[in-house]
Amino acid sequence: GSGGIGMREGRPQSRNFLIRSGELFRAQGLNVAMLGNPSDKRQLDDVWRTSEMHRTDVAQVLADLRQRGAAAVWLVGTSRGTISAAALGIGLSEQVAGLVLTAPVTAYSVQASVPRQAIDQIRVPVLVYHHKQDACRITQAHETDWIMRGLKNAPVKKRWLVEGGGQPEGDPCEALHWHGFIGMEAQAVKDIVGWMAEPRSD
Repeated sequence: GSGGIGMREGRPQSRNFLIRSGELFRAQGLNVAMLGNPSDKRQLDDVWRTSEMHRTDVAQVLADLRQRGAAAVWLVGTSRGTISAAALGIGLSEQVAGLVLTAPVTAYSVQASVPRQAIDQIRVPVLVYHHKQDACRITQAHETDWIMRGLKNAPVKKRWLVEGGGQPEGDPCEALHWHGFIGMEAQAVKDIVGWMAEPRSD
């Protein structure tokens, strides 16, 4: 949504799929960096997510990670975070190993949706990971076709439509519904990390 990760007492508390699954990613042997909103932009809108200012902020984070010894950095976004991930994959392609887009924004009605960006400029591996029952109107599973067609120059690209989980609740566009891979977090993380270790096309 607006990009916050729910920082309280120095730790992110958001129910967002990626944030609540952070420990699962760490358990798979990954180092995890969670990006919240910058101090001068408390709400991220879609235009900002594709801006040079956003790109500059994230480039600084990537530089810091490299100083800490990161050999390969993947950008992973979910829902509106995929707008950022796609834009950064276009603008910072030489600085990242690949992209994972979970429950990506597909609708052409959204100005900066993933398929409306210049994703033909992405030249790193891309995984599109989506729940078949995602009922959010701007993240329809069948519309991921538009993303796959647009990724003309990604050396490896895979669309992975999944089923499973359980007990969705609330808004179908929010984190505790199929949109947020509710009830299948561990399997989703295992799938994603396994593919990152050995990217393969469809």
